[in-house]
Amino acid sequence: MNAPKITFIGAGSTIFVKNILSDIFHKPALKQAKIALMDIDQTRLQESQFVIDKLMRSARANGSIECYANQKEALRDADFVVVAFQIGGYEPCTVTDFEICKKYGLEQTIADTLGVGGIMRALRTIPHLWQICEDMTEVCPNATMLNYVNPMAMNTWAMYEKYPHIKQVGLCHSVQGTAEELAHDLELSPDDLRYTCAGINHMAFYLNLEKRLADGSYVSIYPDLLKAFATGQAPKPRMDDNPRCNNLVRYEMLKKLGYFVTESSEHFAEYTPYFIKPNRPDLIARYQVPLDEYPKRCVEQIAAWKSDLEKYKQADSIQMPESREYASTIINSIWTGAPSVIYGNVQNTTLIDNLPQGCCVEVACLVDANGIQPTKVGLLPNHLAALMQTNINVQRLTTEAILTENRDRIYHAAMLDPHTAAALGLDEIYSLVDELLLAHKDWMPQWIYR
Repeated sequence: MNAPKITFIGAGSTIFVKNILSDIFHKPALKQAKIALMDIDQTRLQESQFVIDKLMRSARANGSIECYANQKEALRDADFVVVAFQIGGYEPCTVTDFEICKKYGLEQTIADTLGVGGIMRALRTIPHLWQICEDMTEVCPNATMLNYVNPMAMNTWAMYEKYPHIKQVGLCHSVQGTAEELAHDLELSPDDLRYTCAGINHMAFYLNLEKRLADGSYVSIYPDLLKAFATGQAPKPRMDDNPRCNNLVRYEMLKKLGYFVTESSEHFAEYTPYFIKPNRPDLIARYQVPLDEYPKRCVEQIAAWKSDLEKYKQADSIQMPESREYASTIINSIWTGAPSVIYGNVQNTTLIDNLPQGCCVEVACLVDANGIQPTKVGLLPNHLAALMQTNINVQRLTTEAILTENRDRIYHAAMLDPHTAAALGLDEIYSLVDELLLAHKDWMPQWIYR
């Protein structure tokens, strides 16, 4: 069997590319893969090449690595395209999103998926994803894109609309990651859980969440989770050892909704109007909401990477356990035909009946030599679908803004964002959007300023 060519766009995201390619080198059928790394930051690209080369040799893989500054050449004849980048980076664009919003009294935690921060990131990002689709159409039309770029739902939706022929899936680790956290809270093995999950990216819910008993039967763990929360046994400290982040928001939503949501409490707090409000420090304290979490995390990750890089330079080999990311599983299944099941972000083509058709949904997908095949869910509980719709409104309007080059829709998306609307009046929302668009002018599509 020939080896696949795997192109990584945004290879300067070294921590991410390290995890995904290390997973690939663990797969026997992929050990001879041809790796193409592309990034506009040549320093970070060279760092990635150094680490990936050492990972490859440590895993006894004998493929090849080539680096590119030219995107189209990196994509030429690719079988798989992994995309992971942040347009505008932590500095200046993320810092700008946080500082200007804070000036208006709009506090944020992550600001990469929804809200005004998510809207701005989508406007900066989608044109670049479209260019990848354009290049893929020319030089690798049969390749499968594995997209890790946030805001996941808006990005995926926009690519499906403009480039429906591109085979793609949006990937996140929140479904499998949250299952591991809940197993940790109840002192269970994640291998003893089974679940069905569905919704939208960062707001999918475990419709069934069960543990295996000694006799092989299964029983719901929802009563156990509620009891553990009521008695203070859950949530336990996070497995990623981040002391700023706790799961109180999500457990509170479990009490109110009856289902557990997939994305972290720091994310979920800013997708709803309940937890971050002006002049309500009591809510921030009660639910331990980590304001400005993403900028703090970026600073820490940059420092940690510098330290790790020095260690990698001194080490004879780099040994990495397999991560929870789906990319290597998907590539292996498509390439070898060995079936697997993953959770992916795909277009809603009658998959979830009470969410808008055409929007981006997150559902279980079968993967084999036929590609990525989403599974039908049917109807979600109506209160869950209604909560998701508040986020889909923002996603739809932002996607429409950029598809139709309609600046008004940017304001409409911000107006309908649940957290923004709970904190600001209409005039403030319009002024905030104006100021952000001006500050980001060098990173935005120029039709916005015509």
